[in-house]
Amino acid sequence: MKKILVTGFEPFLDHEDNPTRKIAAAIDGEVIGEYEVKAAVLPVTFSEAAGKVREKIEETNLDAVIMLGLAAGRNRITPERVAINCNDGEVDNNGVKKQDEEIVEGGPAAYFSTLPIRTFVDALTEAGIPASISNTAGTYVCNNIMYQTLHHMGERGLNIPAGFVHVPASHQMALGKPSLPSMSEEEMLRAVRLMIEVM
Repeated sequence: MKKILVTGFEPFLDHEDNPTRKIAAAIDGEVIGEYEVKAAVLPVTFSEAAGKVREKIEETNLDAVIMLGLAAGRNRITPERVAINCNDGEVDNNGVKKQDEEIVEGGPAAYFSTLPIRTFVDALTEAGIPASISNTAGTYVCNNIMYQTLHHMGERGLNIPAGFVHVPASHQMALGKPSLPSMSEEEMLRAVRLMIEVM
């Protein structure tokens, strides 16, 4: 049985919730398609999040990695095409703010996802779930862990599919914010299961 790591994040900034932590908890231990799911919920910190992913990669003989994050303001599931070598943005959950800083000093400018992101989008669209490829994972912790994970795999010669997928806010998060696009947690969970199925 193949093993896939699926990660989510804790709440951060002014978000009282983060649907990705619920998705990770819901599918931990499930068998989906060819994969047994190992899940983890990560801290939203520049210093710790990527290290937690590396630990999971080292302790488990993985065959794929899907990292999930919240992109409040987006209205669809968005697999990320690329991560760039830059930390910049709001404070993390440790109160640390990064600006114009390389993630890996002297590292490559960017890494492309090795997940089948076009297959993901096609399958989700066919299933009636709004989805599109995103060409920016931002410069916050989501981009940081995607970049560091792909960099680590490259250094270790690990040739397995890995990358990042952003999800919208949940309906619960949008209750007090009428202009915030949202998707039900059930639909997001269905989307993640479907992406694993079509890997």
